[in-house]
Amino acid sequence: MTAIKHALQRDIFTPNDERLLSIVNVCKAGKKKKNCFLCATVTTERPVQVKVVKVKKSDKGDFYKRQIAWALRDLAVVDAKDAIKENPEFDLHFEKIYKWVASSTAEKNAFISCIWKLNQRYLRKKIDFVNVSSQLLEESVPSGENQSVTGGDEEAVDEYQELNAREEQDIEIMMEGCEYAISNAEAFAERLSRELQVLDGANIQSIMASEKQVNILMKLLDEALKEVDQIELKLSSYEEMLQSVKEQMDQISESNHLIHLSNTNNVKLLSEIEFLVNHMDLAKGHIKALEEGDLSSSRGIEACTNAADALLQCMNVALRPGHDMLLAVEQQQQRFSDLREKFARRLASHLNNVFVQQFTQALLQLYNRSYFLSVPGHDQSSTLAQHSIELTLPNHHPFHRDLLRYAKLMEWLKSTDYRKYEGLTKNYMDYLSRLYEREIKDFFEVAKIKMTGTTKESKKFATLPRKESAVKQETESLHGSSGKLTGSTSSLNKLSVQSSGNRRSQSSSLLDMGNMSASDLDVADRARFDKIFEQVLSELEPLCLAEQDFISKFFKLQQHQSMPATVTEAEDTDGGTLSRQHNAGTPLPVSSEKDMIRQMMIKIFRCIEPELNNLIALGDKIDSFNSLYMLVKMSHHVWTAQNVDPASFLSTTLGNVLVTVKRNFDKCISNQIRQMEEVKISKKSKVGILPFVAEFEEFAGLAESIFKNAERRGDLDKAYTKLIRGVFVNVEKVANESQKTPRDVVMMENFHHIFATLSRLKISCLEAEKKEAKQKYTDHLQSYVIYSLGQPLEKLNHFFEGVEARVAQGIREEEVSYQLAFNKQELRKVIKEYPGKEVKKGLDNLYKKVDKHLCEEENLLQVVWHSMQDEFIRQYKHFEGLIARCYPGSGVTMEFTIQDILDYCSSIAQSH
Repeated sequence: MTAIKHALQRDIFTPNDERLLSIVNVCKAGKKKKNCFLCATVTTERPVQVKVVKVKKSDKGDFYKRQIAWALRDLAVVDAKDAIKENPEFDLHFEKIYKWVASSTAEKNAFISCIWKLNQRYLRKKIDFVNVSSQLLEESVPSGENQSVTGGDEEAVDEYQELNAREEQDIEIMMEGCEYAISNAEAFAERLSRELQVLDGANIQSIMASEKQVNILMKLLDEALKEVDQIELKLSSYEEMLQSVKEQMDQISESNHLIHLSNTNNVKLLSEIEFLVNHMDLAKGHIKALEEGDLSSSRGIEACTNAADALLQCMNVALRPGHDMLLAVEQQQQRFSDLREKFARRLASHLNNVFVQQFTQALLQLYNRSYFLSVPGHDQSSTLAQHSIELTLPNHHPFHRDLLRYAKLMEWLKSTDYRKYEGLTKNYMDYLSRLYEREIKDFFEVAKIKMTGTTKESKKFATLPRKESAVKQETESLHGSSGKLTGSTSSLNKLSVQSSGNRRSQSSSLLDMGNMSASDLDVADRARFDKIFEQVLSELEPLCLAEQDFISKFFKLQQHQSMPATVTEAEDTDGGTLSRQHNAGTPLPVSSEKDMIRQMMIKIFRCIEPELNNLIALGDKIDSFNSLYMLVKMSHHVWTAQNVDPASFLSTTLGNVLVTVKRNFDKCISNQIRQMEEVKISKKSKVGILPFVAEFEEFAGLAESIFKNAERRGDLDKAYTKLIRGVFVNVEKVANESQKTPRDVVMMENFHHIFATLSRLKISCLEAEKKEAKQKYTDHLQSYVIYSLGQPLEKLNHFFEGVEARVAQGIREEEVSYQLAFNKQELRKVIKEYPGKEVKKGLDNLYKKVDKHLCEEENLLQVVWHSMQDEFIRQYKHFEGLIARCYPGSGVTMEFTIQDILDYCSSIAQSH
């Protein structure tokens, strides 16, 4: 171990100006194969740095390398595991715990002892030695030094100490003066001894010579002590003289402190008084505005608004600790509360009166319109026709403009007295729901009359009450309620029952009309319906948006506000109360405010959705094709509303109605398919173009004009696919059932019509069906031509069939003429039976037969006749080819030529 220690000192620590003090051979716990050395070192330069260095033998050679070093000041705990039994394991706690196993317990104890000494000598921070024997630590402390090694010699730590540079230089000079120092060490030692004796004698003489100087120095010290005693006496007298001055200054300082404390308290008191006066003093003008301010004029509203804001600021001021215990503050707060309650009651009452006044004015306008229509002697139809030229809803913008002047006061009421705010909200919804119900129902009645062209019966208007008495009854009940709707609700319900009963009779008279087919209405009727339906939606949309915008602004439902009390209400969406529960101290979330707006809109406009559904049902009953117009218009308005606000009342309502429209559209398609399946054809007349094929053409043409650039084009494409499949299936079904007209004619004519329709309309989703229709038309045309033409030269056909049979049996074509049954004489005999006159007569009969089968509206006679002509010529050429191959050089020819056939066909077609 000593050799390893000197090797490590020489190779690793000397180049780094370090001295190795202790070494221990260790390995990690659980990994005994990998040995290394832990070395305790100190630097030779000051300040001294103490380290624990891990040294490991290199894998590539026998030299050692420095792996990691820890500063001893970072060592927190040395755990020897067991203080009694010998145990080679120990732990060192640096930034983490390192567990080691020493090669022997002696090396471990020596290393821990060295760490103890270095800690006592160089570190102020005491390392915790756990499970270390007390004897080991006591042996490490030199006796007589009172457990302190701060002033001890470094040789106590290590028996070896190197010479410094100066000592080496002195020894070298001394040895140079004695050349025989190395060869004769005894002589050199004697010389050193003599020189040491000479130095000791010189030292003694020097000490004796300095005795006089010591005596002189002692005398001087005695004199100095006497002078010090005199100075201390003078200082004592001065201190006694200053003691009285000190007492006086202490009294003055205490008096100044009291004065300063009094001034500080006065300043703080003034600050508190100024704070209360500035923040809790309401101007007399504001008090007067709150108590007597005019809430009907713009200037008075502005003054009341400013006063209410000032009152709110005074009430919401953040008082400092202890202010609430002051009687004046308590009285002022009570005064503010009384002012708030009084102004809140006055404001709620005034706003309720404004609601009633505006409701009364709107009722007067509504009854003026109804009363004018009900005056005896007026022509109901002409008056209504003049009025219905402008299918518009009443404009509520003036009412909104007048009420928006109170928006800030409503916001104040919402944050100070939520119960009154909620009461006004409920009153407004009740007034407006009944007003809008009357206006919207009358508006839809006019729209229905314009759609159907019928007039109301005079008895409808006879049941309406006189406008003066009805409006007076409504107004008195509303004013008598004092902001509550107990009285007004009953009167409004009476009037609502009367008008709704009249409207029920009106609706029943309109909806009892017979269902008119699409063929009974022309394009102008459908365009008029489209225009009316678009106008209805265009009128409803700005009405709802304007009312929703007014509600959000007037009732402040898009701003975070603190509520003064916990309020819980339950409101149904169809006319109860608004469902809401919130805490007074927390702001209402934005999503809840949007829900409140939507629920208010649902209650105010609860009649829009059923009225729209009734109008849609009427339009669908007038003409089932109107569902196409309604689907496009409603989809566009839903798309527009959703772009503005997907969760708004308008978007939700129109979306619900769109579902009904889409259902009617699907029902229209299903009805057309069902009508196709129920078609019955006459057994005595030719079929021609089937009705549902013509209806599909009408539907497709109408749909393409309506759905051009529409948002719901996908719905139409799906309907096209269903309809065209139904058309194809039922055309084939009718063709199979036809008795008067051949199946091929029915298929050919109808699929030609379908192909022409799809080619003209260019419907991209039906390209495959268009090709299929063309193929079916071509196939059945060819089949009909072959079947109808048959074998116009029957005996000649039989003759040549026999010739072809002989050739098929293996007889050469040029040898067929030698057969007895197929010689030249037999061929001439058969040809003579078909002169040109007989051929023309047979073609004329064929033309008449085809003319009876085909219908005039599709105009396929010439196409079929031309195909038959081509087929006849093909047969003629076939016969000529057989004659040329089987009877070469015989000179046998047909009685007529191809040109004769062309002339016969042309003349027959012209004659008919």
